[in-house]
Formats: sequence, structure tokens, C-alpha cells
Amino acid sequence: MRGAGGDGGGGGGVAVRGGNIYWGRKGGTDFRGIVVIFAWVSVPHNLLREFVDLYSSLGWNSLVCYAHYLSAFHDENAMSLAFSVLEELIEELRIKPCPVVFAAFSAGSKACLYKVFQLIEGGCEARIHMHNYQLLKRCVSGHIYDSGPLDVTSDFGFRFSLHPSIAKVPGPSKLATWVAKSVVSGLDALYITRLEVLASEHWQALYSSVNFGAPFLVVCSENDDHVRYQSIYDFAQRLCNLGGDVNLLNLSGSSHVGHYKQHPIQYRAAVSNLFEKAASIYSQKLILERERTHMEGAQDEISELICDLQKVAINSNKSLRRVAVGPSDHFFMPSAAGHYNDRDSGTVQDEQKEKPVFLPSSPSISAHSVLGQFLFDVCVPKNVEGWDVKFSGTPNGRLCSSAPRHSPFSGIKRIRRSRL
Repeated sequence: MRGAGGDGGGGGGVAVRGGNIYWGRKGGTDFRGIVVIFAWVSVPHNLLREFVDLYSSLGWNSLVCYAHYLSAFHDENAMSLAFSVLEELIEELRIKPCPVVFAAFSAGSKACLYKVFQLIEGGCEARIHMHNYQLLKRCVSGHIYDSGPLDVTSDFGFRFSLHPSIAKVPGPSKLATWVAKSVVSGLDALYITRLEVLASEHWQALYSSVNFGAPFLVVCSENDDHVRYQSIYDFAQRLCNLGGDVNLLNLSGSSHVGHYKQHPIQYRAAVSNLFEKAASIYSQKLILERERTHMEGAQDEISELICDLQKVAINSNKSLRRVAVGPSDHFFMPSAAGHYNDRDSGTVQDEQKEKPVFLPSSPSISAHSVLGQFLFDVCVPKNVEGWDVKFSGTPNGRLCSSAPRHSPFSGIKRIRRSRL
């Protein structure tokens, strides 16, 4: 349907199960956004053309989804129509992302729009990929409800099966009215449970649209013959309670879907104000998306850096845990050779500060050998009489003894350390 555009107001476009889809107005690359119009059989095609021209004059293109009568009662028809309109919309947004406003007229929300919300939120089986859902969520920036939402009931179906002027005429037309009401009542008795379930899903999906963070424009009138004003008022109040930005426009004296025709100035001003909000909301979403993408990129870089540091730490621990277990293993330690040099000779040479020390297995000295016996006789005195032994505590808690007053070794001032 890429070529269908420009003059779709006559009801052309592509026919799918549940209705027709066509571009009411599709300008060049300078358009500000896209309005997706969801209409039902209660909205004439020539009236839709007026709304398409209104949106075009404000710089917005229009994609029209015109639902058949049964789509408001049959969820499979509504789902098929929702799939088709989303595919067309996503194809256009891939070329040029822009703000999107959903505009539902009369029972258009029940015939298709609520299924669109279910698809975007993932509340039912999806045929498009998840990234397409994210694209739609970023682009949805406004909602318009004109003469609705309309809850489809048996009495509502009867009122649309006969024109109000015919239903009010006395005489033979009363027979046709009675027959139509009997047929509708019979259908209602057969499908009452199913209709109640669909009605509950319809309202729940509309209320969940608050999660898009987009403003609402609800246009109604107390003189509407097809939808009660109190029902629309309660809907707008519920949206406000859920945190939605709602503008309820009550235009007195206008008929069903005839608000723009009878109050063009007020209607145009309200729509223009909504479009300005939608453009602002879309810009804010883009900024938040860029910040989120930047933060995710920074978090990925930090995670990679932490992983690299962990790898370095693990490798370092493995290196430090290595123990010299053979003649070929060695480690470095400071040299002590400089301590045995003469104190006046200067500082220790720099090249001897560190040197490899090998740990070969050295032979042990036995206490019963000749060398061991000699060292024992020299180092251990045999006569300790006359020693003045005093014990004193050291800071580390050990005991030490004082030097003897008279000993055979009094003539020796110092026993130098043997370097064996």
C-alpha cells in the first residue's frame, strides 16, 4: 500500500479483513507527524475528508483505518485490522520516525484501536518484532477521542440499525422497530457472555494507554444521541486518576461526530494545542532515549574495565602463589653483602641491591660429627659459676639475660658472626 495516498477520502485503499486502510493525506518530507484515524460505519466518508483536511492544514499526514460494522462485535476482525494498520504505520516510521497521534471516532476504539494497544503492549500474540514495539512506544505522542469511546451494547446496535428519524415516526414503522429490537435481543442472549468479556478488554486497553505518557483530547456533547455524556465524563475522569493529561472539551448543541462542523474554531484550537503537546512529548522521549543509550554504553565500558581488572588480579594472585620447589625455581631478595663491608667504605653498590638467590638442597651438619662437636665446645661454656643472671622482660614479652660479670670470655669484646 506504499503508493496509496493523497486521495483516499472516498473509502479506497486496501481492503483487509475487518475494514479498509488508506492514506487520507500523505505529504512530502516536511510533515510534522502522522494521525492514525480509527473510524466506524457511523462516520461518513465525506466527514472523514474534513478531518483529513484539518490535520493536513496543521502539517500532519493522515492514515485512515475504516472498520466494518461487525468489527465492533467480532474481535478477530478487529485484530486483523489492527495488524494491517500497524504494519503500514511501522513501514512509514522506519523511513522517518515522527510523533504519532491516535484519533478514534465513535466506536472506532472498539472496532480496532484497543487491539492496537494490546499489540503494542504485548498483551496478545505478536507478529512483529519487539524492536518495532519499542519504536511505536517512542512515537505515540497523543490521543483524540471524538464522540467516544463508545461501548457497544445491544441497544446501541439497535439504534444504528434504524435511523433515529425512522425509529421516532409513529405508525407502520413501529413494526419494523419491534422486529429489529427482537432480532438484536436474540443475538444478545446468545453472545451476552462474549460481549461482556470484549467490553472489559476494551476499557482495560484504553486505560492502559496512559502508560505511553501522551496527552488526551476528549471531545463530546451533552446532546449526543448515541453516547451518554456521563459515560465519556467518567472515562476522562478515570484517565486523570491514572495520571493522564486530559482535556475534556464539552461542546454544547453538537450532534454525534458533528462537533467540528458546528464548532470549527474551538475544535481546531483544541486539536492544534494537542499537536503542540504531542511534538513536545516526542522530543522529550528522544532526549530520554539518547540519555538511556549513553548510560548503557557507559555501563558496558565500566563492566568491561572491571572484567579486565579482575583478570589481571587473578593472574597476579597465581604468580604470587608460586613456590620454589626445585633447583630451577628462584626469587629475588635484597642483598646483605653490603652490611659486612667496612662502615667507612660508603653505601652499598646499586648493582648488588637485588640479585637472584638459588635454593639448592644443601647438606646438613650432624651434631655427632667432628665439626659439630667442636662448635659445641667452643660456643657453650662448661663453667657458669659466678655468672650474675638477671631476667628482664622485653617489649615483645620474651625473657633475656644480662652479660656475666666474670667469665672466661671477658677478654673477648666481641664475637663476630662467622660466615660459614
